[in-house]
Amino acid sequence: MRWTPGGKRSGNLEDRRGVSGGAKLGLGGTLILLALSLVFGRDFLGQLGGEGVGLPGAQTERASSPEEDRLVDFVHFVLDDAQAVWAQELRRKGQTYPEAKLVVFTDSVRSGCGFGEAAMGPFYCPADRKAYIDLGFYRELKARFGAPGDFAQAYVLAHEIGHHVQTVLGVERRVRQQQRARPGEENALSVRMELQADCFAGVWAHSTAKRDLLESGDVEEALMAASAIGDDRLQKSATGKVNPETWTHGSSAQRVAWFKRGMKGGRIEDCDTFAAGAP
Repeated sequence: MRWTPGGKRSGNLEDRRGVSGGAKLGLGGTLILLALSLVFGRDFLGQLGGEGVGLPGAQTERASSPEEDRLVDFVHFVLDDAQAVWAQELRRKGQTYPEAKLVVFTDSVRSGCGFGEAAMGPFYCPADRKAYIDLGFYRELKARFGAPGDFAQAYVLAHEIGHHVQTVLGVERRVRQQQRARPGEENALSVRMELQADCFAGVWAHSTAKRDLLESGDVEEALMAASAIGDDRLQKSATGKVNPETWTHGSSAQRVAWFKRGMKGGRIEDCDTFAAGAP
């Protein structure tokens, strides 16, 4: 992706690297809970909420490498670029866009939605309107999931900003109401919301293409990342089985398809995953 390292620093990025969020399950414990969540269709990690023991806010020793510093610069760039695109898109619809915050953390963090760990992956919290990411996830994306490249990294962040757009538009609130009213459809509604966030990431990618920010192979990097974190692939890897009824994010094919759809059309209207007959 074409961008300039060392450029403008985003005023919406909170750097909490080296600040402990409290007690940690450890990578093994978190992966077990993730696998159980996929198998049984219940959010075991979410049930932990903000509970835990430890010393929240404690500073830990850490050193930042030039590679990580460059990655932080890139995250600053993508965050501001994506939010500028959404401000313009919502202005077209006669709406204002209140910007989200992005929290970069190490290992664990406390959010308005409770306690989070790096092994959970990036997430968005509608309660405080902040996205959260441990930059180590990008190393996992490359080494464990086979999805390298800066535009793969950008897709992940754009997806989380897509969740913020849903909050601004009221989609997140309506979906939560529907999930409470129809608990048997909770997972299916979650899948539709996640696929819409993928489509919204594609809307941003459409804008980067129009502005000639993409380099050869960028789109393929994003598609590889979307495919790598599909529920079917994650379930197969964790348990050796695939159970669509327990999906919460959508299959690899669905995630790729909706990202492509958003990138092709470049409009919010192209991302109605809740419409009757939407895959």
